[in-house]
Parts: sequence; structure tokens; C-alpha cells
Amino acid sequence: MLKNKFFYVNIRSYLDDAESRNELNEILEKYTCPINEDVEHFLKYSAVDFAKRNQSVTYFVFSPSDGALLGYFTIAIKAITVRIETISNTVRKKLARIADYDAETGSYTIPAFLIAQLGKNYSDGMNRRIEGAELLELAWTVIKEIQYAAGGIAVFLEAENNNKLLNFYSVKNNFRQFDVRETFPSGKELVQLLKLL
Repeated sequence: MLKNKFFYVNIRSYLDDAESRNELNEILEKYTCPINEDVEHFLKYSAVDFAKRNQSVTYFVFSPSDGALLGYFTIAIKAITVRIETISNTVRKKLARIADYDAETGSYTIPAFLIAQLGKNYSDGMNRRIEGAELLELAWTVIKEIQYAAGGIAVFLEAENNNKLLNFYSVKNNFRQFDVRETFPSGKELVQLLKLL
């Protein structure tokens, strides 16, 4: 069971007092992600502000054996638009229960849980102590806890358009592509993937 192997802490628990904020700064200093600078930049320069403004919440993942920072994930709630031609009839029926349907565009607008960030810590080889699938499963666990308290059925994420990432999310973790989005101003293409709870 993953809860015996790892534990996670909500970033908000470090925002209450000066001592906690000092601990947070130490945690942030220990994080590196050279394979994706955006993931590192978000954690170090945006995660705290986003949590304070209730835009998203970041969770640090630690090892219970030595307290080492192994990675993090960030969750938000966001409305998404899903065109009906991109989803199966089964998914369509489930989304219809909670979605607003626009007949003109043939699309549903739904509230969804967004796995906004997912990143291993590459500092001192910590990335070898946790698998990407384990990090994703921990994010899924938090989303299931939120769903139990508040409802909701859809989870989505956005990934760079590369085969390794798309294979990880689609083939290994059952997310299904529903759209592609171009970021501004970089023009980077992100594949949007959906999974129902």
C-alpha cells in the first residue's frame, strides 16, 4: 500500500507561521527537476502563491523512513469543455449528469479535477525512490478524498505531446485524449487527457 511507502503534506500547512515558512523554504531548496524546468519553476515560484489565492494546492511527497522529499503533485478544480465526438457514448452519458451541454458547439462544459503538476525530485537521486505511476496514484488518492467530500466525476491533465508521456498517461493509466491546447505565448502544444472517477 502506498500510504506505508510514502506520505504527502499539503503546502498550506507550511503557511501558518514563520517557523513553518522557513521549513517550506528548506523543502523548496531541495527540489530539482532538470528534465522539466517548468515543473521546477512552478514549485519554487508559483505553488505558494497559487495556494494562497485558492487556485490550486500542492502536495509534497516524502519518504516515511527518512523524511526525504521525493516529489510533488498539484491539484486544482477547473471547468473544461469536451466535444462529444471525442468521447465514447458511455462517457457521454456520465458527463451528461453533471455537465452543461451546448448544442451549437456539440460540447459539454464540466467542472473537473485537474492534476496540474506532477514531478519527481531529481536532487541526490531521489527520483529513483518513487515511480511516476506512484506519484500519479497519490494524486488520485487525494482527488478521491475530495470527491468523497464534495462529489465530481472527471479528472483531467495536460501533457506535452511526446510519445513517452502520452503512453504513460493513456496506455498505462487509462486517460483518454479529448483535445489539444496551444499555450500562449510559447506556442507549446499540450494534449488534454480525461479520466472518470
